[in-house]
Amino acid sequence: MSKSNSQEKFKSKIGGQALVEGIMMLGPNKGAMACRLPDGSIDLETWDENNGKNAPWYKKVPLVRGCFSFVSSLIKGYRYTMKSAEKQMVDEEDEKKPEGAPSAEGGTAPADKKEEKSGGITDVIMTLGGVLGVVLAVVLFVALPKFLVGLIPDIEQYHILQSILEGIVKIAIFIAYMVIIGLMKDIKRQYMYHGAEHKTIACHEAELPLTVENIRKQTRFHKRCGTSFIFIVLLVGIFVMCFVPKGLLWWQRTLISFGALPFVVGISYEFIRLAGNHDNIFTRILSAPGLAMQRITTREPDDDMIEIAVAAMTPCIPEDKSEDKW
Repeated sequence: MSKSNSQEKFKSKIGGQALVEGIMMLGPNKGAMACRLPDGSIDLETWDENNGKNAPWYKKVPLVRGCFSFVSSLIKGYRYTMKSAEKQMVDEEDEKKPEGAPSAEGGTAPADKKEEKSGGITDVIMTLGGVLGVVLAVVLFVALPKFLVGLIPDIEQYHILQSILEGIVKIAIFIAYMVIIGLMKDIKRQYMYHGAEHKTIACHEAELPLTVENIRKQTRFHKRCGTSFIFIVLLVGIFVMCFVPKGLLWWQRTLISFGALPFVVGISYEFIRLAGNHDNIFTRILSAPGLAMQRITTREPDDDMIEIAVAAMTPCIPEDKSEDKW
């Protein structure tokens, strides 16, 4: 584990996500995405957020806020991952021809029409990819574990044991999945950007200037990481499924598990807030699996990646520090 020469002085609301050659950060009032373009420059996009004092009620009510935060994070994470991937694509024809140059059919090919066409295709791809991603997640992490455990003779008569075994299989699949995709070159780099995100947030929470030197010294492990949240979801899911009546078939348990997901996510979010706000034996035990998992999902970044993290985080830091408390 990376060692930090400074101690956390406060817990920030700002959170982030690694993208394709970039990082997204979400703060109380602003969100930002910074990407390293193929030419080496940094592309920065910012937008308004409403997560501060004037946030709507559904971002404040316990249990409800967890469900909203989870869905919102999935949507924004997928959207900006796709946008960051687009920024890495270089159109060879665009490189050869200046904007508005004559097309093969005669006339000109205005940039705005090309962008409109490209945007429509991208929307379709994003929608299809999102649907396929949800289906894959349901099959791998909900249906498959229940199906495999359901093959054990008479296991449905021991529903608590059944729930525990399903949870173990689910966690094993999750770890195997993260390890396998981590072997891919692009995912390795995303894991490095993930480390840069954590280190930059840690530096901000230590109230140090956001410089490469200061950030490099910080730990790449963070209790409020999405990886830790997913692990808590898996553990809470085991507990909830222990209350399901025995004698049900695997597909029936799958439907119940899927239906209980909002409740499980809501409880898990409150647990992650508890772990983020307190440091005691209970919260350390609660955070331990997720922190251990971050040894897989984060890696030490290079200086260029840290620069991207700083660019993404800077616009998200509110002027009123009281709005930036977790």
